[in-house]
Amino acid sequence: MTHKKTLPLIWLFSGLFSGLMFINSLTWGQNYPVKTVKIIVPLAAGGPGDVLARTLAQKLSDLWKQTVIVDNRPGANTNLGTELVAKAPPDGYTLLATANTLTINPSLYHHLNYNPVSDFSPITLIGATPLILVIHPSLPVKTPQALVTLAKAHPGQLLFGSAGNGSGPHLAGEMFTSMANIKMIHVPYKGITNAFSDLLGGQISLMFPGSPIALPQVQVGKLRALATTSMQRTAAAPELPTLNESGLPGYDVTSWYGVFAPATTPNFIINKLNSQIGQILLLADIQQRWASLGAEPLQNTPEAFIQFIKTDLIKWAKVVRETNIKIE
Repeated sequence: MTHKKTLPLIWLFSGLFSGLMFINSLTWGQNYPVKTVKIIVPLAAGGPGDVLARTLAQKLSDLWKQTVIVDNRPGANTNLGTELVAKAPPDGYTLLATANTLTINPSLYHHLNYNPVSDFSPITLIGATPLILVIHPSLPVKTPQALVTLAKAHPGQLLFGSAGNGSGPHLAGEMFTSMANIKMIHVPYKGITNAFSDLLGGQISLMFPGSPIALPQVQVGKLRALATTSMQRTAAAPELPTLNESGLPGYDVTSWYGVFAPATTPNFIINKLNSQIGQILLLADIQQRWASLGAEPLQNTPEAFIQFIKTDLIKWAKVVRETNIKIE
């Protein structure tokens, strides 16, 4: 009899304990963050994506009075670091700051250990950098139209370099050849530095690097810039036309950067991060820092970011299919 009477008491105290734990966890969550936040960057240190993430991390740390660390996990064209975040606890303490490889890789790799839509909660875009079509000065052209004419007169003779198969500069070049209906030879390198060195030396004819690496060499006359790859002209070089306005309507390639959390991260954490990152992007020193990297600050809602991701996946699937890009 005694045993039977104590069971309801056990259930009562168990329920009270669970309720208190729930209230405590809810309070813990609403006060987010209450401990160190880690931002995984699946890119090598020193590039624009890494610098943007580190600058943002410092601002968030100052705002929260909490440590925010950046953990670089490059490898497999950003797939290694991205997978880590996909499998992390959805509590807001492991975030992903990555580039548009998130929407490109699903079309390049048959087997990924993550899904860019179902495995992540998009928080916000933070910026985008256009690529610059640059050529070695030995090429006798000064406009994109003249380059197309030259390429048509010498099919398969112009070499364009990239940071490797499936990289942004590679896809930009393949889209250019497809839309211009020309034939050029792609030369993949192990990293942008090696490719850029050969472009400066004249071993290859042209490239589509980011503006931070391209424009300094253009300014000293070692390279010639013909156009930018974004839909609108870039503030870093407003005199350059876009390929979109140079005979290739609809051409649009930018390296965008955004912040993500694992899927099922609570909405109040996602919304708080979105709001506070958006406020940081409006700061004058942040806008100056972004401009120094050739980037433009961007911010959108989580809902808009989800649609952006889905649209970008369709875009790059079409490019990869039409250009028959293969990852070796």
